[in-house]
Amino acid sequence: MTTTRIRYGPASAELSGSHAGTAAVIAAFAGGLTFVIRLALHGRSFDLFGDEVIYTDIGRSVISGGFPRFGREPFFLHGPGFFYLEAGWARIVGNPPGLMAWIYEMRALNALFAGATAVALVLLATRVSSLKAGAAVGFLFALDPFCIRQNDRVLLETAMMFWVILGCLVFISLIGRPPSRRGWPNAVGAGLLFGCAVLTKDEGALLTVLPLLAAAVLGWGPRRGLTLLTVGTTVAVYSVYVAVVAANGQFPGLWEAKTSGIQRMLGFTQITGFHSSKGGNLSSRLIAEVIFFGTTYVALALAVPALLVVLRRGRQLPRMLGLLYCAAGVTLGYALVLGTLEEQELYLLVVPSLLTIPVAVTLLHKERQGNRSVPQSRPGVLATVAIITGLTLALGLDAATCVQWLRQRDDTVTRLLQYISAHVPASTAITDPTATLNVPSDVIQYALDNRYSVGPWLTPSAQSREHVGYILVQWGLISKGYSSIPTSELRHLVARDRLIFSASGRSYGQVALYKIPSRPPRARQ
Repeated sequence: MTTTRIRYGPASAELSGSHAGTAAVIAAFAGGLTFVIRLALHGRSFDLFGDEVIYTDIGRSVISGGFPRFGREPFFLHGPGFFYLEAGWARIVGNPPGLMAWIYEMRALNALFAGATAVALVLLATRVSSLKAGAAVGFLFALDPFCIRQNDRVLLETAMMFWVILGCLVFISLIGRPPSRRGWPNAVGAGLLFGCAVLTKDEGALLTVLPLLAAAVLGWGPRRGLTLLTVGTTVAVYSVYVAVVAANGQFPGLWEAKTSGIQRMLGFTQITGFHSSKGGNLSSRLIAEVIFFGTTYVALALAVPALLVVLRRGRQLPRMLGLLYCAAGVTLGYALVLGTLEEQELYLLVVPSLLTIPVAVTLLHKERQGNRSVPQSRPGVLATVAIITGLTLALGLDAATCVQWLRQRDDTVTRLLQYISAHVPASTAITDPTATLNVPSDVIQYALDNRYSVGPWLTPSAQSREHVGYILVQWGLISKGYSSIPTSELRHLVARDRLIFSASGRSYGQVALYKIPSRPPRARQ
């Protein structure tokens, strides 16, 4: 494979016809592989995640138009972009009858976004660095276990990062353009794409506007006027959304949602995430998941020295990627120390990390080739062999993880909810010990289309008052402290109940449903 020649600094990031064709073929293959892997795993390899239920139901609320709604209230905590895409996707592939079917349909939508992201990553790395770097980024992203799990859940980060990467691909085409060439259409186009990222999730502003302003100050991007035009377009896109909301008399609701969202982001309010009460232990989670995400952790570690190489030895194009990584690092670093840190937020740093490492390796390789006074030495050969071996090993381990996930089901909550829908009469009251904590009762209720009453009724008097007939227990979550009573007390509570459903999976351990026999409350004391 021949390294693509890209001119840095004042030169434009353009590929020759043959190299552009090869890059397109590699990008298409990486995108197809990414999509196929995620589509193969999306149905049974990743159990139901709480936010999926909420975001899918919000998307369902706009199928006939109007503002997104959560329950009966307009939803303004996040932008409406992804929710309208969900509604459009449902119109294309069909409108399934139940919320659970909607979730899996929207997972397929995110798998499609992931495939498109792989295409954009290959083209971006190729333009910035080389064809080899583009191929490496594409296949690393396609097989990275953390990215796969993230893309196979109905979460906002997958779509947001797609718009960010696609916007970067358009924006870097402005770098090195001769002053006589008009670049404003590309500047506006990049701003529109970045605006879509911000409309998907407000956090996208930190990954777009922040590095653009840094590039304008440092002079690392295109002409300062073009950079500011991109920033202005991004702001204008979001301003149009705010104006539409205000014109419909919903600005007070938007203001309340955004101010509360900012308080959560800054860490003043800790409702969710590892810093919240009963939010779990981050280090324990990292250790528990190293068996699956070990290669992701290694990539995150290698990205730090790779960033230094890109910033110190790269010119304008690689440095723009370095600014994207820095913006993601600042966002995640603040969330780790003071803000609301949630596991899915790591995706914002993983993608730039997978992009930065091959670009840095290519920079070092080109620097060595450009220095004619340094012959090909034994250490240089060993370094090349080590890089190829490490890349092969990482891809092999990632592929093995994908095969393991494909063979081992992890859909216990999904099967449990299907069992409840088929065998438990509608309107029945169900006790869930995790209902008041990180898995709120409305998630289970929404997953069951609100046909059941779910709550944390654990005392005999409360169960008698609510006419509770069943207890839903997610033993894996409860063993980690996601319960209002100790595990031993809960086991004693269900000891006399009849187990009617039980399944075990990777995400939640054993999930069980118990039938409470008809008896006086005092019999349970």
